[in-house]
Amino acid sequence: MANTFKLKTKAAIDASLVTVYTVPSSTTTVIIGLTISNVKGAAVTADAQLVTASSSGENADDVYIAKDIPLPTGSSVEIMAGNKIVMETGDIIKVKASVVDGVDALLSVMEIT
Repeated sequence: MANTFKLKTKAAIDASLVTVYTVPSSTTTVIIGLTISNVKGAAVTADAQLVTASSSGENADDVYIAKDIPLPTGSSVEIMAGNKIVMETGDIIKVKASVVDGVDALLSVMEIT
């Protein structure tokens, strides 16, 4: 099994959930960090959601990692704060801003193949 560290970025995220990362086939991914930055000239809020590929069982629900996090002008927040989340093939991380082009997202992961 190979472990590969990767950085995924998404700029100018809209006011709807936008995919930042999808776990590739035959891969398990560990989220190491998720930073969301306010790129607007005013305060915004942001959401981060885990959409699971599973349709049944104990991890079949789509859940918010963070919801309505306030981001003052020019600020950023590290969502993971030292925690880790294990994702399976097909799972998706999505981010949303409260306004159009309101935030950028940086996701650090380790893919296990």
